[in-house]
Amino acid sequence: MIDPVAFSPDLERPEANEAETARELCSVLRSIMEQTARDTGRGLRAVHAKGHALVEGTFEVAAGLPPALAQGLFAQAQAYRAHMRLSTIPGDDLDDQVSVPRGLALKIVGVEGERLLRSEEENTQDFVLVNAPTFSAPTAAAFLSNLKLLAKTTNRAEWAKIALSKVLRQIEKAIENFGSKSSLLTTLGGHPLTHPLGDRYFSQTPFRFGQYVAKFALAPASQNLVDVAGLQIDLGGRRNGLREEIAKVVGAESTIWDFQVQLLTDLASMPIEDSSRAWPESESAYQTVAKLLVPPQPSWNADRNALLEDCMAFSVWHGLTAHQPLGSINRVRGPAYAMSAEYRRELNRCPIGEMGNVAAVSR
Repeated sequence: MIDPVAFSPDLERPEANEAETARELCSVLRSIMEQTARDTGRGLRAVHAKGHALVEGTFEVAAGLPPALAQGLFAQAQAYRAHMRLSTIPGDDLDDQVSVPRGLALKIVGVEGERLLRSEEENTQDFVLVNAPTFSAPTAAAFLSNLKLLAKTTNRAEWAKIALSKVLRQIEKAIENFGSKSSLLTTLGGHPLTHPLGDRYFSQTPFRFGQYVAKFALAPASQNLVDVAGLQIDLGGRRNGLREEIAKVVGAESTIWDFQVQLLTDLASMPIEDSSRAWPESESAYQTVAKLLVPPQPSWNADRNALLEDCMAFSVWHGLTAHQPLGSINRVRGPAYAMSAEYRRELNRCPIGEMGNVAAVSR
């Protein structure tokens, strides 16, 4: 049994000049999008631009959850339609040999309840996850500093990025052999060339969880996902090799994921405002509250997915008040996600976020 900390608005401690940080962050992200638009003629996402899979499934909230877990979306057993997108983090569409962290975004459709600002007209709950338990920077100000450096690499010679990634993977492997890990190296291209479907994905940042506070995770549950955990992939000569490898698994049989919650139990060891610190699982283990079931289907169709990629936007600020994003990183994400979606909407002339249109296209 654990004793979760009760949610209170007083748990958050905004940084000095946070509004200015948010404005500057939007400016840097927009500069990335403007550069890729010049290169491609399309409005790509400012981050997670390259999609590797876009599939539809069912999100089933478990029955009989204990009171501490039966919160918000998870208050009662129910099945929802869900869209899942797998991606990699840069704002440009790179050869998969530039090996960087992977993202997994979920859009749960048909969710009723009091809505967050910026998503009043929607009926979805979005979860934005990455395959590492911690964010690459502790605060919004630190994230902005890192992003300025990464923005300078947009539209640089891809062959050089591939070569650098190969070197960084070797350095990161050596670091990991000593029991450590560098989020900076993996972000720059040092991520192992492993199968994305075998990874565990994390929210990295905290969220309100009804009466409490939590982080989220999505873990492989079906044997076909467990079998590819840590599997090394040969991407030589395959620019879109990750799409090809994902398609082999998702197209063959159903895949199942466990959606998990880690409740906040100690403010000292589980900070709200420092997203670079992992919350100890020894103090509060992740607990499964739902399952994501994806039936066998093509995970990537160039024509179909091009439309879906344009018409769909994911944001931690699309959802219920009961799952309000918390902490410095999440607060500045709100205007950044909105800016990115609006830029893509204008340039690509697609009605982003209207799930009726997305549902029609997906069929």
